[in-house]
Amino acid sequence: MAPQNQDLSTSSLAEEDFALIPEDEHFHIEERKLEINFKQIYRNLRNLDYSKVSWRNVTLFVLLHIYSVYGLYLLFTACMWRTIAFTYLLYFLSAMGITMGAHRLWAHRSYKAKMPLRIFLAFCQTLAFQNSIFEWSRDHRVHHKFSETDADPHNAQRGFFFSHMGWLMYRKHPDVIKKGKTLDMSDLLNDPVVRFQMNYYVPLMVLACFLIPTFLPWYLWGETFINSLMVPTFLRYCVTLHVTWMVNSLAHWIGSKPFDKDIYPSQNKLVATLALGEGWHNYHHVFPIRLQGSRTGRCH
Repeated sequence: MAPQNQDLSTSSLAEEDFALIPEDEHFHIEERKLEINFKQIYRNLRNLDYSKVSWRNVTLFVLLHIYSVYGLYLLFTACMWRTIAFTYLLYFLSAMGITMGAHRLWAHRSYKAKMPLRIFLAFCQTLAFQNSIFEWSRDHRVHHKFSETDADPHNAQRGFFFSHMGWLMYRKHPDVIKKGKTLDMSDLLNDPVVRFQMNYYVPLMVLACFLIPTFLPWYLWGETFINSLMVPTFLRYCVTLHVTWMVNSLAHWIGSKPFDKDIYPSQNKLVATLALGEGWHNYHHVFPIRLQGSRTGRCH
């Protein structure tokens, strides 16, 4: 039985059927929505059920951002150039693990990859530390199938902050869990790479995301331990998280909608640049199975 995420494909439609809509009109519409959303955030904070807040995640995110701000200071004042280059390399590998790996290869099955590449992308995805391939792909398939509903893990209708990172600090809506269980994930459960990573995720994540980025600069070229910990580890991890989250937030609020003007996902150049092409989000939600990020020359 084919995974249900295949139902998301609209590949039977021709791209020529979608008339391009002037970008100015859509930027105006999206900015108005974003203004309303900020007011809604204030009301939500007043009426928030704090018993459903994940205080563990809130605490960890606060600490991560404190360390990352210090890491940003060290990046410009104390780091060796090798450490800065290494930090960028790790960011790029982390982004590849999410975009090429968890997203395009495993969540959407947009292409096939041989075992060496699958193992490499699994390592990169572990380096990114955004839950296992299985969990990431399951949540993403639910996001596409039930986009902007209560079953969407990062439902943009619940506000900009919620769709950015708030969804990770609040208990999942029951519909997210309920609808997630209806998806056929057998393709991932039958994948030995996905299964291995899922079974040993915690030690693999600690090794890939924290130990290797910290100890390699310290050991190989004599970077200080604190610089190695704060810059290629915490700062790089924090930036990678925010760029990934921007696809769910910024690219659902600001940008043009040349392929479907009635959905939240938009074409956002900033997000596309930072997230290795993932910001062409209106196209992606209309043609989710296609490997290409967008239609070259028409909507960039």
